[in-house]
Formats: sequence, structure tokens, C-alpha cells
Amino acid sequence: MSSDATPAPAEALDAEPRLDLGGALDKRGFAWAIFEWARNPYYILVIIYIFAPYFAHIIGDNLLASGELDGLDGPAQRAAANAKGQETISSLVKYAGFIAAFTAPFLGAALDRGGRRKPILAVFLGLIAVMAFSLWWVKPDGSGMPIWMGMAALVIAAVGYTYSEVTHNSMLNKSGRASALPAISGLGLALGNLAGALMMGFIVFAFAMPALVGWPFEDPLFGVSVAAGEHQRLVGPLTAVWLVVFSIPFFLYAEDGGTRGASWTRAMKQGAGGLWRTVRNASDNKEILKYLAARMLYADAMSALLALGAVYIGLYLEWNVVELSAYAVLASLFAFGGGIIGGWLDGMVGPKRALMIEIIGMIATLAFQLSITQDAILYGLVPGFVIWDGPIFTTLSDVVYLSTAAAIAITATASISSSRSLLVHLAPRDRVGEFFGLYAIAGTVTVWLGPLMVEEFTRWSGDQRIGMSAIGLLFILGFIVLTTVHSPHHPAVDND
Repeated sequence: MSSDATPAPAEALDAEPRLDLGGALDKRGFAWAIFEWARNPYYILVIIYIFAPYFAHIIGDNLLASGELDGLDGPAQRAAANAKGQETISSLVKYAGFIAAFTAPFLGAALDRGGRRKPILAVFLGLIAVMAFSLWWVKPDGSGMPIWMGMAALVIAAVGYTYSEVTHNSMLNKSGRASALPAISGLGLALGNLAGALMMGFIVFAFAMPALVGWPFEDPLFGVSVAAGEHQRLVGPLTAVWLVVFSIPFFLYAEDGGTRGASWTRAMKQGAGGLWRTVRNASDNKEILKYLAARMLYADAMSALLALGAVYIGLYLEWNVVELSAYAVLASLFAFGGGIIGGWLDGMVGPKRALMIEIIGMIATLAFQLSITQDAILYGLVPGFVIWDGPIFTTLSDVVYLSTAAAIAITATASISSSRSLLVHLAPRDRVGEFFGLYAIAGTVTVWLGPLMVEEFTRWSGDQRIGMSAIGLLFILGFIVLTTVHSPHHPAVDND
């Protein structure tokens, strides 16, 4: 049975958290959080760790087969093919980011004035599920879905993912009492990462490990061919079914927050006008706009670190797919704790200070990661050595780098929770959806900036570690801008 709020006129939508709502484990708060348990595995498995690298490899293999690289030697051909694959994935992210950047703010503004949010959220989730399921037919031999259709499916799903995020975020302040919102936000991130870890672990132990070492099963389960990449294609249908099944509690029990019977056409017109007034009267919302500028910088840095980190590991430490998957599982498990820690830290010191602590943690972790090579740790101060003669994690450098997954996962996930909490603190109560639309812009409009800076720093220096250090520069700039933001006083502490 739906637990929607009492209907109100569209012109006077009450966005204040109701006093009778509870905390993170209340029916409504937990229903809001479980949405991320349902949706986030798509991003973790498809976009970051499993399908995207598989798709990039197909792009590279097609380039090799075309004969365009015949003038190069073997290693140079493979390097050029890999670069083409990464370039293609980056372009897909860029195009999806452009679409979302120019449309998500209008969606957010309309959400503050429109009708029921669950029906349109169901449409967005349906897009993600259908596109994700279709990825099973992206086969390396070209016998299934054409490459261009696979690209289109990834772009459509990415836009739907952003729209679902804006809509879901706009419902946060209806999901519990004001003091419980950080904990609810953090619980959602924790559950999302835990779900990703469980599904990643299933892929590794059911398919990848049996193919590599014949354990824990002699052969991959269900006749899945690892050599043909079937375990990588399978994540599309798996995440689609997972999304549909586990979003049911959200639709049953989450607080909608919209207005029954309100006109979405009217809401879009009024929302566009309100958004234009927000931008035009920037001085009236300067604290939020400064915060969004800060988020644009540190979120770009975090996205680049997550997206390019696996490439860096592959080149410097030469990890195989099982090692990368193990890193992903460990990161997802610690990210579960990061969501909880983010909510707790918000309550202790306020979202602004919590966010500053988390950004410093990401900068420190990145600096330590860049100190690790196959031969040494701490920029050569500690020599590396072989620990054991096994199939995975054979050197001290491997093990130490693996341990950094905990720090980066906790700080990155906690920063997402604190970022959302800070926006709720800063935004006017009746315009939360509108500002979450602008929040989406800050995370997408310059999605190309981090990879571009890494590329240019690498080209200038000829050193990949120096190239990756550009990410640290973005973190530092974002931190500096964040220090200028005046945050409202926390009930228990001063946030400034």
C-alpha cells in the first residue's frame, strides 16, 4: 500500500519534512534507501568495472581487425586499440553528460511543482532496465547487437540513470525527519554499494575464478563461456532483473512528495521560469551556487579517479580481471561502510565539515596510490618484492595497492552522502528538486574536464603518474571553493 503524503494544491506544494516521519529504519526512510540497493549495481557493474572494459575491448579489437593499425608493431597496435576503446567509452559518457546537463535542471525544477513522482521514476527505471538487458546481445564476433546500438543503449541508460537520480534525490526531504536525512542518505549509498559487492562477488566466484584456477567450481557455472566474455555480458540482464525486483519496496512504501492531479505541462513551464530566475538572480543563491561550483570540481576529480583508476592499475601493476574484480568487491564492501560513516560524520560535525574531511581523505589516498609501482612503494623509499607464487596479488605492491581500496571507497562514498546532505541544508525547502537539477549539472556538465587534464598532463610530462596527479589538482581547487561556502548552523555544532 502506498504511503503518499496528503494531496495539496500544486501551487503550494509543502516540501517541509513531516514531523511524524521517522529515521533511516522507518518504513519510509528505509524504502527511500533501498532504491539505491536496486539501482546502483547497474552503475558499478556495467559502467565501471565489468561491461564498460569489455565493450572498450571490443572497440579495440574491431579497430585491429580493420587493418588501420597494420603499420605498427604488435605492442603499439594493442596500445592504440586500447586507447580507441577508452576514447569511445569516454565519448559515450560525454554525450550522456551533455544531454543530462541541458535537461536535468528543468526536470528538477518541474518536480517541485508537478504531480506524482513515482510514475515518472518508473519510466526512467524502465529505460535503464530495458537498455541494460539488451547488453547481453553485444557480442565480440558482431553476430548480435551492432556496436552502434550498444552505444545507444549505454547513452540512453546513462541519461535515464541521471534522471532517476534527480527524481529520487528530490524525494529525500520527504523520507524522514530533518535530523535523520543524513543517515537516510548514507544508508542508501551503503546499501547500493553492498548490492554491487554481492553481485560482483557472484560474477567472480561463479565464473571468473573457475575459469582462472578451477575454484570454487571446476568450470564456470551454467555453461557460461568466460573466453567469449559471456560473464561480462551477463551483468546487463542481471542488473536489469535486480533493479525491477528490488525497486518494488520503494514504490510500495516510499513517500512520493508530489501532488496528485497536478499538471506536468504547467509544472514544466513554471519550473523553467523558476530555473531561469534562479540563474538570473544568482546573488540571491550565491552560497548554493558556490557550493555547486565546488562540487563541479571535486566531483569531476572523483569521477576521473574512479573511471581511470582501473586503467592505471592495469598499466602499472598489470592486474588481471580477477584482481580488478577483487579490488572492486573490496571497494564496494568498504563503500557500504562509507555511506554509514558519511551520515554519522554529518551528524557529528555538519555536512560541510564532513565533506571537507572526506575530500582531504581522497587527496591523501590518491597521493599514496601514485607512490606505488611494481617495484616500490612510497616513491621508491620501500622496495617491493614477490610474496608468493600464485595466480593473483603476488607482490607487496599488489597487496598494498589493494588495501587502498578501503580508503578511497569510504571517503568517496561518504562524500556523496555529505554532498547531498549539504544541498538539502542550503536549498530553500520549496525548491529542493530545482536545486537537485542544478546539482546534476555540477556533476555532468564538465565530466570531460578530469580526463582531459589527465591526458594533457600525461602528454606534457610523458609520465602517467604525473598525468594522474591532475586529479589531485581538481580536488584541491574544489576544496578551496568549498571553504568559502557559508553553511547554515547545525543543531549541535557550528558548520562554519
